[in-house]
Amino acid sequence: MSTTMKKEIFEEPSAMERCLKSNEATLNKLAETLQAANICNVVVAARGTSDHAGIYGKYIIESMLGIPVGLAACSTTTLYGSKLNFNNMLVIGISQSGAAADVLELVKNAKETGAITLTITNNLESPLAKAADFHLYCDAGLEESVAATKTFGTQMYLIAQFVARWAGKTDLIKKLEAVPKTMAQILLQDATIAQIATRYRFMEEAFILSRGINYPLALEATLKIQETNYVRAKAYPISDFHHGPFAMISEGMPVFMYMSDGPVKEDSKAMIEKLQNAGADLIMISDDDELLAQGDLGFKIPSADKEDMIASFYFAVFAQLFAANLAEVKGRNPDAPRGLKKVTITK
Repeated sequence: MSTTMKKEIFEEPSAMERCLKSNEATLNKLAETLQAANICNVVVAARGTSDHAGIYGKYIIESMLGIPVGLAACSTTTLYGSKLNFNNMLVIGISQSGAAADVLELVKNAKETGAITLTITNNLESPLAKAADFHLYCDAGLEESVAATKTFGTQMYLIAQFVARWAGKTDLIKKLEAVPKTMAQILLQDATIAQIATRYRFMEEAFILSRGINYPLALEATLKIQETNYVRAKAYPISDFHHGPFAMISEGMPVFMYMSDGPVKEDSKAMIEKLQNAGADLIMISDDDELLAQGDLGFKIPSADKEDMIASFYFAVFAQLFAANLAEVKGRNPDAPRGLKKVTITK
């Protein structure tokens, strides 16, 4: 592999299969505990890529279980000294390293005030791994590249697995089991993705759009090209982009749309037409031929069978490979981006 980042992307399917085996008993026990509890709210605490995995969790928990999910403002605890009441809630702390100090403080606060606590990390010996009632281990192996790839995939996979079990969706659990092998089909198209990246070698700004369950994947796709290529990119849900942000679209502006053949499909068509009329350079990533045909360029992911939460995994690996390949053609090192380090501790 040309870079460590790309090598770690190629390890993602096997890491996902491994993390499922490692956590099977915990996943089932967690689901049993949550089904027996009267959970009224869920709160997710995370930063960066882990935050995007948490937002993915927000969408699928609210969609499948009808329980409101909030994103924690950890500074209210760590900087303002507030003692929050998390009684009858599930509080989830997510951190690849498990060293996120502010997330740790919030999880401790939650446990002290009556919450069920869950942490997801790639480090069994980390403070977060030991702080909660339940811990899900990414088991992704050492991740050396600054840009998180296989740890993001395993975080999302563990979240999807525990939510499917909590909701009692046995059909969805089976679909999720097939994801790693299907995802590997995209890795075989790395050369095609590299050609797409070559077309955008001079790109300095872009917009990345999606909606619903796949909106967090637009956020993550944006972060990947920001941190590895220094491209001024911005993610929006298409529902927000119809408003003020659309004024930034000019002739030839690259716009990446992550849209699968699911509940958001029809809603995306008005935005596609609007972007075409404005002269945007539209790159469509989808499993739907009708949507793909609307783009100036398209990449077809495997069918997600109208399940947006499944499509998210395929979008993730495309976004990671695109960023890694774009860095290569731009002559940048995605393994060590300027001004960044692998572990960032926020208090």
